[in-house]
Amino acid sequence: MIERKPEWLHVEFSRKEVQAVADMMNRLNLHTVCREANCPNMGECYRKRTATFLILGENCTRHCRFCNVSKNRACSLDPDEPAHVADAAVKLGLKHVVVTSVTRDDLPDGGAEHFVKTVQAIRAALPDANIELLVPDFKGDFNAVDTVVDAEPDIFAHNVETVPRLYAQVRPEADYDRSVSVLAYAKLRRPGMVTKTGIMVGLGETEAEVVQVMDDLVRVGVDILTVGQYLRPTKAHLPVAEYVTPQQFDRYARLGRERGLKYVFSAPLVRSSYHAAEAFDTVKSPGV
Repeated sequence: MIERKPEWLHVEFSRKEVQAVADMMNRLNLHTVCREANCPNMGECYRKRTATFLILGENCTRHCRFCNVSKNRACSLDPDEPAHVADAAVKLGLKHVVVTSVTRDDLPDGGAEHFVKTVQAIRAALPDANIELLVPDFKGDFNAVDTVVDAEPDIFAHNVETVPRLYAQVRPEADYDRSVSVLAYAKLRRPGMVTKTGIMVGLGETEAEVVQVMDDLVRVGVDILTVGQYLRPTKAHLPVAEYVTPQQFDRYARLGRERGLKYVFSAPLVRSSYHAAEAFDTVKSPGV
């Protein structure tokens, strides 16, 4: 079992750097995945006055063994949440708005319509902003995927998180093929839309298994892949099997590009919405 973090994973920030954004989120009764998931980049992102909004409440109905988001009983949806997200995006001056959610298997549509209402509120408040949605798998319900895709987000994202062999250990209530099929269906539904996914490494996967995931993603038309180091939130979560070196992360980026992914952001502290605007701008640039 590996516990001691290597030097390249040490991040420092002061409370002052995050307090202004955190206070605003509290006033609007909003959650961010930055804080709920204890993201190591929270200081950097909050300092730059950006954040990834977490909608559908703060409690997840699944029990993934890597995730720090609360597993308490899911609450009723806040009808004001979409408007509050839009208000916060305006106050932050965002040009690229990233919205994700907990998984809500208790809702008939998995929260798809709530995503749509959030997109509509953001579009009304910030008509020129790009909108990136990082959605759950909706239990493979393509009607729910239709609902989200037809809201015309600029980026449709869904994380596969890890290699197929480790799903039973890492994501026991999820299914790798189902996650890939959600990405495939979204691209077929709206071919011009950018699709995106992310994986963690350091859970015991092999390079060959990561490369196979890349091949699967290229096959279904995924444009953007993020690769980051798994970090254990608490001792109740899965232990880290390996701290992957920066050199190996660089190799993953090269292997992904060689296989046809348009953009691969691979580094120890990368998370799915880290530098999201940069990834989108790169993919949408002429000649990419």
